[in-house]
Amino acid sequence: MFEKKQTWSESILIYKDIRMLRIVLLGAISGFPWVLIASSLSLWLKEEGLSRSTIGWAGLIFGVYAINYLWAPIIDRIQIPFLTKRLGHRRGWIVLMQIIILLGLIIWSFINPTENLALLISVGLMIAIASATQDITVDALRIEQINPDEGKSMAAGAAMAVVGWWTGYKLGGVIALFTAEFFQNIGIENYWQTTFLILGVVIILMNIGLMFIHEPITVDRQYRQKETDEIIQSKLGSNNIITRFIAYITGTIGGPIISFFKKNGFSIAIGILGFVFLFKIGEAFLGRMSIVFYKEVGFSKGEIAIYSKTLGWITTVVFTLLGGIFAMRAGTIKTMFVAGGFMAATNLLFAALAWSGKSEWLFALAVIADDISAAFATVAFVAFISLLVDRTYTATQYALLASIGTAGRTTLASSSGAMVDWLNGDWGIFFIITTLMVIPSLVCLWFIRNKIKIGAK
Repeated sequence: MFEKKQTWSESILIYKDIRMLRIVLLGAISGFPWVLIASSLSLWLKEEGLSRSTIGWAGLIFGVYAINYLWAPIIDRIQIPFLTKRLGHRRGWIVLMQIIILLGLIIWSFINPTENLALLISVGLMIAIASATQDITVDALRIEQINPDEGKSMAAGAAMAVVGWWTGYKLGGVIALFTAEFFQNIGIENYWQTTFLILGVVIILMNIGLMFIHEPITVDRQYRQKETDEIIQSKLGSNNIITRFIAYITGTIGGPIISFFKKNGFSIAIGILGFVFLFKIGEAFLGRMSIVFYKEVGFSKGEIAIYSKTLGWITTVVFTLLGGIFAMRAGTIKTMFVAGGFMAATNLLFAALAWSGKSEWLFALAVIADDISAAFATVAFVAFISLLVDRTYTATQYALLASIGTAGRTTLASSSGAMVDWLNGDWGIFFIITTLMVIPSLVCLWFIRNKIKIGAK
């Protein structure tokens, strides 16, 4: 018996669920730190006279997002004194990480980049670690807002998470760029340092909003994790502090991995991991150098804020919601193929902009196309790995899959600045290369498309 296909109006109505508003806020909390260590840090270093290669290699701090699954089990189990009892397990961890990020901004406000570059990058690394740690909890809390059998709501939730992330990133970028330009125009010498204090206020406001997000009670998850530990410990044949520690490590680190391979089979699991690693590498190479490219072409901070941030945010929100509906109706697999084609076409537009010189209409067109492709790609990707996770290991397994995806985008894309320098500043060829980077992931997805075990393909 076939299920009746959902109409467009029925798909749109899913977004009216109050849980979707909570997911938007969680996404914003997750996306905002990227403004600090991506756009703001890159432009700050650029305006202080540092080279493209230095700016690119500074992006290695994003590598922590690729390994945050290593400490995800700790976040799943360890409670924060005072905060956990007052706020809940997930929210307690988020608030603690937000405090660390706020402290990082305060330290940045006292640093001169040319004199203390090592300290500046170290603080950036601290912010990145706090942000990556926060993401583990944010993703788990977001997934736990939706019941396991609500596949279409999960796709809608993925769209709203992306809307929230880009809201935090894009609007946060608007605040950062316009504030920095304002302080620069009125003659404040250390205008970026002053801007970071204003961004600290945004962190405080987000923590206030966090208090309105419901945290489900997850006693069942904790019971099943403990049950797994006991099974492993019983196989070790004794009960002492060493065997209990081995059981804990095996159950929390090995359990999610074993569960993933058992569910999908070894060859399909490897195919999934390969796709996840490769999918957004081309986009990451473009994104890492985009703000440097805009500046070199001749756009001001205000123009970048209007076209890349404000216009980009509106486009992202609209097409993320449409991407969520597309994913609900066509499935995540087809949506990712469409998104891959969009990403390749978008990079070609940036190549055209590089060869034509400063052109506001072409800049706007490239930004719109980039945000459309990013919206479709991220919705499908988030829904895809959300549907793959085992609810017994929500935080750990999602963090593992997300980290593998981040590994490709962060570690390899850190060489983006060096690549532009190697090409003698030929941005057009650079964007052509990023276009070709999309192909391997789509080939990988093609071979596993009919064998992936998720609720809706």
